[in-house]
Amino acid sequence: MPDAEIIAVGSELLTPEKIDTNSLWLTDQLNLLGVEVVRKSIVGDERALLTSTIKTALERSAIVILTGGLGPTEDDVTRDAAAAALGVSQVFHQEICDAIEERFRGFGRKMHEINKRQAYVLEGATVLNNPRGTAPGQWIETPTCVVILLPGPPGELKPLFAKECQARLEARLPKQVIRTRFYRTTGIGESDLDALIAPIYTKYTNPVTTILASPGDVHVHLRARGTTPEEAEALLEEVGPPIVELLGDRIYSFNGDTLEKAVGDALRARGETLSVAESCTGGLLGGRITGVAGSSDYFVGGFQTYTEAMKIQMLGVSKELLETYTAVSEETARAMAEGAREKTGSTWALSVTGYAGPNASDATPVGTVYIGCAGPGVQEVRRVRFPGERERIRSLAVITALDLLRRCLMAAGAKA
Repeated sequence: MPDAEIIAVGSELLTPEKIDTNSLWLTDQLNLLGVEVVRKSIVGDERALLTSTIKTALERSAIVILTGGLGPTEDDVTRDAAAAALGVSQVFHQEICDAIEERFRGFGRKMHEINKRQAYVLEGATVLNNPRGTAPGQWIETPTCVVILLPGPPGELKPLFAKECQARLEARLPKQVIRTRFYRTTGIGESDLDALIAPIYTKYTNPVTTILASPGDVHVHLRARGTTPEEAEALLEEVGPPIVELLGDRIYSFNGDTLEKAVGDALRARGETLSVAESCTGGLLGGRITGVAGSSDYFVGGFQTYTEAMKIQMLGVSKELLETYTAVSEETARAMAEGAREKTGSTWALSVTGYAGPNASDATPVGTVYIGCAGPGVQEVRRVRFPGERERIRSLAVITALDLLRRCLMAAGAKA
């Protein structure tokens, strides 16, 4: 099965303000056709560099897609670079120029002379009509490769690819489909997870297994190729269930949902509600929960009690308890969760208190966090020690709190 390569063109894509979303969308569309994207590149508006990048892509990939750089200005270099890489000339098409001029006229504007550059087409290329813009796409076939030039604006690229490219690609490709499975896990590190499941997935080259990790959240992706959906699913069925069995309740999502959405869905299904009491996370936990659309179905509110006085005033934590055990303790985390549940009337409550840094007490180091969960017949506190800098500690505390609630809900469901 041929592989594909995407080259996004534009110096603006090399800045922190601009994200190449076209490549993500094209990857999804190509996967639906059974095509694996093996490489993505971003190249600035530099003819020589882009020409070299295209030449290399032609040598290793059967489908090369370039996005952007088809405009009328001097820094729109995709046509020139593609022509140089392919060793062909460019031909002026008067009918394209006329169509561009008519489009300008329809908007009550006069076409500038520079726009004629968009009417040049690589020798031997098929013109791909772009009804939403002035720059047409181009389709070029070589003995070993298909090169596709697409405009950069997503509103132009997507309908053009769907109408002009999908059917052409389907006609060239052997019948094949790609099917995927996603497992999102928490409570296990990337290296531990890999050591656990590698004896299974390393036996196979199809499906391909990819492990993606961020702090506290490790994803396992399985991608299988087959000539039919049934064949691809059968391949996944060989690898997936043994991995699921090994990972067990560390898996919180099978469809790509976030941890906060998985927890929210569980609360909604049970008809139960949640509140939070935060200290060191300062609202991050509540923010994650309310970032899910529809979270008002189960989230009633929360408290940011960053000082001892606020813990006493808002949550009813006793002054004596704080003096005896300090604000960062199992006892305080438990009292905070119970206080949030009592004050709001929620079914469940989570609490977070700890030292995210840079300061801590002499007896308790930075990274120490206590997370409490209170619910029907449940009063559980987890003490954790997170390595790293302040924001990493706070982020891991939020993930751990959500996972603690998930596990408490699972345990409560098992008892019901």
